[in-house]
Amino acid sequence: MSETLPKTAAGSGAASPTTASPSTHERANWPVVGIFVILLLGALYFAASFVLPVVFALLFMLVLSPVVRVAQRRLHMPEPLTAVALVVSTTLVLVAGFYTLSGPIVSFVSNAPSYVEAVNHEIDELRDTLFPRQVSDEEIADAREVRRQAREQTSSVVISGPDLLGGAARVVPQMAASLGFALIFLFFLLSSRSMFYQKLIEVIPRFSDKKKALSIAYEIETELSRYLLTITLINAALGVTIGLAMWIVGLPTPYVFGALAFVFNFIPYLGAIAGIGLVGLVGLTDGGVLSEAVLPMIVYFTITSIEGQFVTPILVGRRLQMNAAAVFLSVAFWGWIWGVVGMFLAVPLMVGVKIFASHVDRLSPIASFLSAERSASADDTAR
Repeated sequence: MSETLPKTAAGSGAASPTTASPSTHERANWPVVGIFVILLLGALYFAASFVLPVVFALLFMLVLSPVVRVAQRRLHMPEPLTAVALVVSTTLVLVAGFYTLSGPIVSFVSNAPSYVEAVNHEIDELRDTLFPRQVSDEEIADAREVRRQAREQTSSVVISGPDLLGGAARVVPQMAASLGFALIFLFFLLSSRSMFYQKLIEVIPRFSDKKKALSIAYEIETELSRYLLTITLINAALGVTIGLAMWIVGLPTPYVFGALAFVFNFIPYLGAIAGIGLVGLVGLTDGGVLSEAVLPMIVYFTITSIEGQFVTPILVGRRLQMNAAAVFLSVAFWGWIWGVVGMFLAVPLMVGVKIFASHVDRLSPIASFLSAERSASADDTAR
């Protein structure tokens, strides 16, 4: 009896329940984490109409919170008054932008049959050039008849398409309601910003965790607002440059292409591709020959490449540079979950996750994966 007790206490040759429990619990938690992630993604997908305005309001709160803080400290303006001014200004900017772009966008949509016809014409000419063959007069007449019927069918679909108008009539009020909800929620967040952080601290029990949570919250607010402000200014300069360039190459309504370039550039990679395709399509339709489409596409590609490879990395800084593969994957994932709106939110969400993960030791691999190679090496050197 006396010999077995020390042996059992020492735990030699047998696994102690105490020493085995951490790894056992850690392995047992992985299925729970997996189930939680699946349920969370399902909730984000099915509750998009509610979650998206909330996410937009939270992002705008992070961007505008420094403005509220500076107005309170230096101008002694109360938070609700600053919140009203910011929300009203944001609403006016959104309404003005929508009003300015609504007419040209409707014009582009109404001219969709001519775009399709121009593309089909170029495809036919290219096919005839690559694969020339002898065509009889009867075949030419049949081909012309088929094209005429196709044009009539396309025009009738566009002109008499009640489904398209009905869909727009259903979507626009829903978008207006979501935007109104986001702006109202943004007002409450900005007007009670200090209480938001106070409640965040109160729910955390330990003092060290309170300091860490507050530090993470302030850093996310500062870095994300700085990032979004910088990207917005870069995109605005890009939009002006694209507009001037499209005016020089002779495209109609060049200011529309500048505004669309400003909006598209918030979506990495895919936004530039969409802009290049759009200017090429309009150039082909307006000029009637393929050479008229190539020049705007080259100019657009050159300007966006300079912006993406040189301007943005220099102005954003190494700290917030992202892994290109992770950015593309994030855009594709959030686009799958929330559509085009998710693509706009992909990079800001990724920046927030990266900053949060960099402060949590167990999430440091995620922060390392999301960081660019230079940024990761710089962080390691600093540590």
